[in-house]
Amino acid sequence: MSSAAPGFPYERLRRWPDVEAPNLFASDAADRLIADLAGDAVRTPGLVVIGDAYGALTLAAADRGARGIRVHQDPLTAERALDANAAALAAPDQTIPDQAAADQTTPRTFTHHPLDDSLVRNAHTVLLRLPRSLDALAEIAILIAEHARPDVVVYAGGMLKHMTTAMNAVLGEVFGSVEASLARQKARVLVAREPHPAAATVLDRWPERAQDAETGLWVCAHGAAFAGTSIDIGTRFLLSVLGEAVPDARTAVDLGCGTGVLASALAVARRNLRVTATDQSAAAVASAAATASANGVVDRVTVVRDDGLASQPDASAELIVLNPPFHIGSAVHTGIAHRLFADAGRVLAPGGELWTVWNSHLGYRAALERAVGPTRQIARNPKFTVTASRKRSA
Repeated sequence: MSSAAPGFPYERLRRWPDVEAPNLFASDAADRLIADLAGDAVRTPGLVVIGDAYGALTLAAADRGARGIRVHQDPLTAERALDANAAALAAPDQTIPDQAAADQTTPRTFTHHPLDDSLVRNAHTVLLRLPRSLDALAEIAILIAEHARPDVVVYAGGMLKHMTTAMNAVLGEVFGSVEASLARQKARVLVAREPHPAAATVLDRWPERAQDAETGLWVCAHGAAFAGTSIDIGTRFLLSVLGEAVPDARTAVDLGCGTGVLASALAVARRNLRVTATDQSAAAVASAAATASANGVVDRVTVVRDDGLASQPDASAELIVLNPPFHIGSAVHTGIAHRLFADAGRVLAPGGELWTVWNSHLGYRAALERAVGPTRQIARNPKFTVTASRKRSA
C-alpha cells in the first residue's frame, strides 16, 4: 500500500464546535488506516466520504489532491468541525473564532450532502467510518450499491473494539466481495467491491415504521436514529408523566428529539400546542419529520436540524422536554447535557419549565438549578429521574 498524505497534520485537527476534552480526539488510527489503504484512488473523480467525525478523512484526501469530494456527516457539529478545520489548515496562522469565519475561508474541495442518491451517484471510491448501528450501516451500504458505479470500492473502517463480524455480513448482503485488512494500531478496514443494485433495491426499507403498543404512537426511524422504531426506556418514563408538564403551554420544544416521539406525543395530546423538535443528527430530524407525519401532526410539529437550540430565540418556549445523551462517541461524558441545559435556560420564557429525564447516578439536579432555575423531582424509578426546572422570572 502507498503511504497516504505523508505529513498530513492530523494532530492539528480540532473537534470544535463539539465538546473538547483531554480524553476526546479529532482523529484516530482508523482514519489513518482508511487513508493509507485508499491511497491515490482518492484522486480519481467520484470520491465520497461518509461518517467523517471531524474532517480527518476528507482533509487528508484533499491534501493528497482529491477534489470535488462529496461528504455526508450525520451530526451538524461534525459538518461545522470539518469546515473549521479546513479553514484553519488553509490559514495556519489564524484561529477560526466562529462559523461565519470558517464558511468564508473553507476551500471548495468538498461539498456537504444529505444521505441520499445525490451523495453516492456514480461514486468511484467511498471512504466510510463504520457506524456502530448495523441498521445505519445497512442503509448506507444499500444506498451505495444502488447508485454508485459498478467498479466502486468502499473502504469501511473503524476501531476493533467497535467492530463485529456482523458488519461483514451486512456489507455482504449487497456487495459480492468483502475483505478485511490486517489490523493496525487496533484498527481494521473492510474493503467492499462488486455492488449488487438489484439486491439493494429489494432490501431498501428506510425509514422504517412501527406502532408502539403502549402509547399507540407511530415511530419512524432511519438507520442511524437512536433506538430505531422502539421507544427507549428513558423516553418512555418521561412519557408516563408528560401530561403534567405545563398543561396550559402553547409553545414547546423537544430538545434532542431523536425520532420525535416526545414531540408527536405532545402534539397528539394537546391540539392547541405548537412543538419545535430539534436535533443535530440528520437521521434524527428526518425520522422525527416522518414520525410527525405518521401521527397526523405534521402541521403542528416543526422539525429543525440545529446545534442544541442555537437557532431558537431567547425566552420563546413555555415548555422544553429533554432526554439528554451522556456519551460522546464511546466515552462517558456529560458535556453535551450541560450545553443543552444552558440552551434551555436561555430559550425558556420566564416561568417556563424544562422537563428532563436522566440517569439517576449522574446527579444532574445541581446543574439544572444553575442553568435554569428551581428544580423539583417529578418521578423516580431504579434507573431514571424526571425533574422539572422552572425558569427564574426576569
